[in-house]
Amino acid sequence: MAKLWGGRFTKETNKLVDTFTASISFDQKLAKEDIQGSLAHVQMLGECNIITTEEAEKIQSGLYAILDKLNKGEVEFQVEHEDVHMNIEKLLIDEIGPVGGKLHTGRSRNDQVATDMHLYLRTKTGELIKLLEKVQAALVSQSKENIETILPGYTHLQRAQPVSFAHHLLAYFWMFERDKERLQDSLKRINVLPLGAGALAGTTFPINRDRVAELLDFDSVYPNSMDAVSDRDFILEFLSIASILMMHISRLSEEMVIWSSQEFQFIELDDAFCTGSSIMPQKKNPDVPELLRGKTGRVFGDLIGLLTVLKGLPLAYNKDLQEDKEGMFDTVETLEGSLNLLAPLLETMTVNTGKMRKAVTQDYSNATDIADYLAAKGLPFRQAHEVIGKIVIYAIQKGKYLLDLEMDEYQSFSPLFEEDVYDYLTPEHVVGARKSKGGTSAEQVKQQLKLAENKLVNEA
Repeated sequence: MAKLWGGRFTKETNKLVDTFTASISFDQKLAKEDIQGSLAHVQMLGECNIITTEEAEKIQSGLYAILDKLNKGEVEFQVEHEDVHMNIEKLLIDEIGPVGGKLHTGRSRNDQVATDMHLYLRTKTGELIKLLEKVQAALVSQSKENIETILPGYTHLQRAQPVSFAHHLLAYFWMFERDKERLQDSLKRINVLPLGAGALAGTTFPINRDRVAELLDFDSVYPNSMDAVSDRDFILEFLSIASILMMHISRLSEEMVIWSSQEFQFIELDDAFCTGSSIMPQKKNPDVPELLRGKTGRVFGDLIGLLTVLKGLPLAYNKDLQEDKEGMFDTVETLEGSLNLLAPLLETMTVNTGKMRKAVTQDYSNATDIADYLAAKGLPFRQAHEVIGKIVIYAIQKGKYLLDLEMDEYQSFSPLFEEDVYDYLTPEHVVGARKSKGGTSAEQVKQQLKLAENKLVNEA
């Protein structure tokens, strides 16, 4: 079978070159987008009298026939036709005859493939935003049930101060909210049409690019044809956003791995999201959060891979740009799989409130509150900090926690201590006292939950 572009060549392409340069094995994922763009393009060609109305209608009919076969799984793509564009054009010519060759009037594969990827990412970005909202809803649901649940808050993975478990979970809600905002903002750059740029310099045909943008629901067209065919910033931006999102997923996953361990026992993951050991029958492994954590690396790799492909490319199109798709597809599929699992993983998680409560009574994470207690009684905070540091050392040496110390022990460090210090040291008081905006008190967490729920309602 002669190549559709083979007129200039005197030799057949080496079969190894065919295999090496063909992209149909992966860019067939863009088949529906390719047809979608072609339908708009051919309608414009007919409206601009570049081809006849009858030709335009015949080509459109052929494209719809191919789309129907594609939806039924009846299309077989061929490596010898290189890519999704040439495969569909060959299928079209087979379907309606030589007039199918007029479809490519006024365009190039360079602007065609860019258009396909814009269409693909526009759809996938919208879908990923919805999946993120399901994860956020799961976090809100768990938070509502755990406003009064107290666990140790950590810095440096050392116990720092008691916090509401809802407050801890909602920190991830806001991380994902920023991810969602980044995805939404990226649509401004995704929703720009490259079609009509031709190979790099535009076309001699009197096409109407704005009409194609209107038909495909793009906000605008690229103002520079060379930029249109060589720009992959919109994919880089998506991969960057995806990398940040996967980093957030990984951090949450790490917490679930730690919290579900025998050493912590703060949560238990549902059996449906865990696996066992082939040799140790007692094991219940948190494989899902571990894999979520692990898959972050492949998304980071997809970003670095495309940055590396692009860093030395001159304008305009280069064959290197064929390497822009597999990483994009891989990242989309990784995010889809991760978000689809993360939401039910969070929803079905059991919270061991007793274990968390016990943990905050067997540490010194209430020490800051004694310093605040002394400062409120007039002792400068730096001096109060020094006093409580000495008290903590003393308590550790005596094998006691701060609530276990007697009043005479406290007063040996400062006469400002009175019986009310024991109220200050309870986990409930420690958490409830932090009423500053964005703090961990139940009052503030409830307000935060309202903000979170309003975000989900307004963005639905």
